Amino acid sequence: MVKKTVKKSVKKAKPKIKKTKSSPKKAMPTGRQEKPIGVITHYYGGIDVGIIKFNKSVKAGTEVEIRGATTDFSQKLNSMQYDHKPIETAPKGKEVGVKLEDKVREGDEVYEVKVK
Repeated sequence: MVKKTVKKSVKKAKPKIKKTKSSPKKAMPTGRQEKPIGVITHYYGGIDVGIIKFNKSVKAGTEVEIRGATTDFSQKLNSMQYDHKPIETAPKGKEVGVKLEDKVREGDEVYEVKVK
């Protein structure tokens, strides 16, 4: 006589994943709809010059705020150069050298400060 053995299938319990509410993104203060006007592409620490790629034309003397992971300060754009020549207006889409008051990092965003 031949005995047949039957294997019992063991079901493994699937780990339960708890659904959590996603944390809400930090909302901008009411009435402040800001878009960056540029981004830092490079920083030269020895001479305190940041290279900013602007996505709109910006005039010299404009008050800007530079924000990033560890950066948050504002200043006027007093000294701007393109192709090693001083300029009064930074053209849209161009990378412009700007003398900065503080250290910045690649990827920091540049915002225009609007005075009301």
